[in-house]
Amino acid sequence: MLHLIFSVPCLYVVTRFVAPLPWPLLFKLVLGAAMLVASQYHLWSRLSSGSVFAPEFPRPIVLLFNWAFGTILLLAVLQLAIDLGSLSVSMVRQCVTTIPASLRYAAGGLAAILAAIGVAQAVRVPPVQDLTVEIPGLPAAFEGYRLVQLTDLHISRLFPEGWARDVVRTTNALGADLIVVTGDFIDGTVAARQRDVAPLRDLAAPDGVWFVPGNHEYFFGYDARMRHLASLGLRPLVNAHTLLIRDGERLVLAGVTDLSASETGDAPADLNTALAGTPPGVPVVLLDHQPKNAREAAGRGVALQLSGHTHGGMIRGLDRIIARANGGYVSGRYEVDGMTLYANNGTALWPGFALRLGVPSELTLVTLRRKENRSQDNVGAIP
Repeated sequence: MLHLIFSVPCLYVVTRFVAPLPWPLLFKLVLGAAMLVASQYHLWSRLSSGSVFAPEFPRPIVLLFNWAFGTILLLAVLQLAIDLGSLSVSMVRQCVTTIPASLRYAAGGLAAILAAIGVAQAVRVPPVQDLTVEIPGLPAAFEGYRLVQLTDLHISRLFPEGWARDVVRTTNALGADLIVVTGDFIDGTVAARQRDVAPLRDLAAPDGVWFVPGNHEYFFGYDARMRHLASLGLRPLVNAHTLLIRDGERLVLAGVTDLSASETGDAPADLNTALAGTPPGVPVVLLDHQPKNAREAAGRGVALQLSGHTHGGMIRGLDRIIARANGGYVSGRYEVDGMTLYANNGTALWPGFALRLGVPSELTLVTLRRKENRSQDNVGAIP
């Protein structure tokens, strides 16, 4: 279905950008054919692995596909803007306006450059994003407590072993008390990704490395994937919680399965089960791959929810559309009925659309502080 959907912008570019170019017909046919091939990136991915979510090509080919695919989509937007502008001018002047070839060349060049920047931004090892969260009733022993959130690693041919090793090295160098991963570890089968995901074994923090599954954990065999992650020393929170203890004081770390779990017959997300038996009055930090159900978590007294899934919207402007599909949450901090939600932009993203423009990836260092009884301005609040 994806390859059919993405054929539409390609056909628009071929008819409105390529066809009018003052080039020999053979050149235009070659360019048009190359664009059609690139637009079917998800079809080639499915043929390579059986799924659109795991392109099993050499990394340079995956990079090239993402650049070409991104160029087509961006060019479609630019060409549409040119066509609308031309139509407006024609209506005002009451005559047909010819679009100069130079404007088409400029649009093509700009789309190609932006796509190259977007791919480069997407595949880099992300910079550290510092975040301070104030929690009411935070025990004194946890004042200044530091945790690293990784999410949406999407370890794959695009984000291979070397990239994973660099992420692990950067994470460990922060010396945090705790490391959490909020889902979407790998794209592809466990057998295909064993070497690439192996560096996660070296993640280390005094209070451990804890994780919840994301929706991509259900695409290639949930049970096998969860067993393999656990074999690397990562501890799952599957509708469960654990107590973090410092100097006799406690903090609850809870986690739920992904909202898509029920579609595959696996255990659905169950916040009630995850919080069952938690000691009263102890602040709760919740790991939930998707931010959509933040209000439910706030209603259950959760102090901080850490999520991913949205990739921050990937491209400025596109984030508004993605927010609508995720309860209004897409990137950054939100105050939700007294609870802090952090929707992480993602450590990486799906290799089927690896572009970032204005929405950087991040490796997030969260510092917990006790919230004093004073008025707080809502940042990014959802009404």
